[in-house]
Amino acid sequence: MDRLRAYEIFATVVAKGSFTRAADALDTSPANVTRYVNELEAHLAVRLLNRSSRRLSLTEAGQALAERARAILDEVAETEAIASSAALSPRGRLRVNAPVSFGSLHLAPLWPRFLARHPEIELDVDLVDRIVDLVGEGYDLAVRISRAGSQELVARRLAASRNIVCAAPDYIARRGAPQTPADLLNHDCIGYSGAATADEWHLADESSQPHTVKVPCVMHSNNGDTVRAAALAGLGIIWQPSFLIGGDLRQGRLVPLLPGYRMADIDVLAVYPSRRYLSAKVRVMVDFLAEAFRGTPPWDRDS
Repeated sequence: MDRLRAYEIFATVVAKGSFTRAADALDTSPANVTRYVNELEAHLAVRLLNRSSRRLSLTEAGQALAERARAILDEVAETEAIASSAALSPRGRLRVNAPVSFGSLHLAPLWPRFLARHPEIELDVDLVDRIVDLVGEGYDLAVRISRAGSQELVARRLAASRNIVCAAPDYIARRGAPQTPADLLNHDCIGYSGAATADEWHLADESSQPHTVKVPCVMHSNNGDTVRAAALAGLGIIWQPSFLIGGDLRQGRLVPLLPGYRMADIDVLAVYPSRRYLSAKVRVMVDFLAEAFRGTPPWDRDS
């Protein structure tokens, strides 16, 4: 059995939803399509498709294979293009992972421009607030917010974001503004449990001396938007990255606190599996994002 041909036929059956339509698309016979799918199932010793007289449906194994088969076929096409042409046109499906808030606020507005520039790329964006396994879960690229890269992955720094301690004006009017990190002990704070230490806030003064405070928290959340909403409602003091609260600070809905102290910045990174030959679709995406965030990032601009 030609396994690459079998993957191509199986992926086309899944895309077309029919053995007959797949045969038409591949300019072959339905019997040949059926034979390849049957041989693939026999080779793998698992059923890939549930068949009825009216419709086809993927089994769990079929769903997993369909996703990987599509990625394999894209890689083969790009490999052939590398061998046959010095100038590769980026094409195929590009699976991108990013955190929910950052992806919604700062990546979503960029996608129309990227697709207009690269019309042969099919963009598949998945927003989740966890560290995904790029290779195991079939992603080509991830945008991560981190203070460090990864030894297993290639990382390119796109921008930085400041972490800022702040509160709403009505909270400050009621409770006053802390002047030193130690003053936080007498305030209501909202902890971001997505950080390693939600209750321990680490700051440095102008002499770079560290100050660590275990703050009293009236609320915790692992979602930055929820922490932000609580602060806007006057519930307490927070720290969050400027990519999330930059607009609130510019509009005065949140007020920065603790002048003379600051938290460590975090990096916005593009990460992808280490490969000897970087695929064209990943390369153009990384270059595009680096261009979009060059200079002062949009969340730290005055307007």
